[in-house]
Amino acid sequence: MPGRLNDVEFREAPYCPAQETGPRTNGEAVGHVQPGDLPERATLGVEEEFILLDRRTRRPVPRGDQVLETGRPDLGAGHLVPEISQSMIETVSRVCVTATELQRELTRLRRGAARAARAHDCAPLASGTSLLGLAGPASHEDPASVPRLRDHPRYVRITERFGPLVKDQGVCACHVHVGVPDLATAVAVVNHLRPWLPLLLALTANSPFWHGTDTGHASWRIMVWSRWPTAGPPPFLHSAEHYEEVVRSLVTSGAALDPAMLYWYARPSRHVPTVEVRVADVLPTVTQTVAYALLVRAVVARARAAVAAGAPAPRVDQDVLTAACWRAARFGLTGDLLDMFSHSAGAPLASVPAAEQIAEARRLVRPHLTAGDRGIVDAWLHRLAVEGTGADIQRAAHLGTGRLEDVADGLALAAGPTPHALTGCPGRPRSFVPAKERT
Repeated sequence: MPGRLNDVEFREAPYCPAQETGPRTNGEAVGHVQPGDLPERATLGVEEEFILLDRRTRRPVPRGDQVLETGRPDLGAGHLVPEISQSMIETVSRVCVTATELQRELTRLRRGAARAARAHDCAPLASGTSLLGLAGPASHEDPASVPRLRDHPRYVRITERFGPLVKDQGVCACHVHVGVPDLATAVAVVNHLRPWLPLLLALTANSPFWHGTDTGHASWRIMVWSRWPTAGPPPFLHSAEHYEEVVRSLVTSGAALDPAMLYWYARPSRHVPTVEVRVADVLPTVTQTVAYALLVRAVVARARAAVAAGAPAPRVDQDVLTAACWRAARFGLTGDLLDMFSHSAGAPLASVPAAEQIAEARRLVRPHLTAGDRGIVDAWLHRLAVEGTGADIQRAAHLGTGRLEDVADGLALAAGPTPHALTGCPGRPRSFVPAKERT
C-alpha cells in the first residue's frame, strides 16, 4: 500500500450545491492565481466502459446488444452505446458543470445500465479488465464461450486492417471530456497535460487481474491497449495545423483507420469541442469517478492559464514519457513515480515517492479548484493514500478470500440504491465501497 501523504490535512467534504456557485472571473496569469479566483468552470463529460458478467459464473457474456435494447429507452440512445466486444457497453454522460450534476448523472447511468443488465442475468463490471475469463473480441481459435467482435461495419474494418491486434481488446477505460473554446486551445492544453499523464494513470489503476491471474501490474488494461499503433502519450504538437498534419499522416500510413482512431492518452476530441483525457481505467465507484473528473478539469484549467500567460509547455521526451506511463501502469501508487513535473528534455530524470508526487499535484491544481471541488478531490486523494488504488483493493480482497469471484462481485454494479456492488453475493472480507459512498 502507498504511504500516507506528508504535511497535508484532508477532510471529507459532502457534495454541497451551495459550495458550487460559479467562482469570480479573473484574468490572472499562471503562478499568480488565488484560490477561488477562477474563470468560469469548464463543462465536463464522462464516458465509462463496462464488461458484462454472467451473474452466476462471473465470466464475460456476449449480451451487449440485449442490454442496449433494454436500457436505451430508459437512459437515452446516446447515453448507452456499444463497444468493440459483444460483452461490453459504454455509458456517455450529459454535459455537466458541477460535481453534484456529475454525481447524479453517473449514478443515473450506472443504475440504469445495471437494471438493463439484470434483465438479462448479467451485471456491468467496474474494472479495467475481466478478472475471470476473456472479454473478447475472440479470435477464430478461441472457444465459443469467448465473446466475439460486435457486428458493426467500423469494427469489421478495424479487424480487416489490424487482424490479431483486435483480439482481447475488451478492456474498460474512463474518458473525461473538458470543454475548451477551439482546436488551437485544445492542442496547446494537451501539450501541457503530457507530464500529468503518468500520475493520472497511477491514481486510477484498477486492472491487476487478467484471465484468472495476477499480472503484477496495477493497470493491465493500459498494457493491452498499448498494442494499437496509435496508443500512448500524445506527441508534442506545435499548432492546430501541426496536429491536423500528424492526423493526416497517421491515417495515410494506415496506422489509424480514420482520425477517430488516434488512441492517445489525451487528445483534442474529434466530435465535440473538448480535451479528452483517456488514460484512466474505469473506476470502482461514482464518487471516485467524480473526484477524478474534477482533478482532470483542474489540470486543464491550469494548462489554459499557462497558455493564456504565454508559458511554454514542458518539452518532455516522448520515450521518457512512455516509460513513465509504463512505470505508473506497473506499480500504481505502490512504488516511486518518475518526476515528470520537474523533468525537461535532456535533463536528468529522478524518481520520487508517489505520495510526494500527489502532494505536488495538489499544490499545483489547488488554485484551479473551487472550495467544494477541492474538498472532493482531497477526500479522494486521502482515501488513495490510506487504502490504495482500485488495483490495491482488488488484490487485498483477493488475499482475503482467495476467490476472484468475490472480487468480481465487489466491482459489479447493482440496480438498486447501492449502484456499486451486487446484492446477495458471497461474503468478502470488507466491502469495496464505504457505506457513505453507496448513494
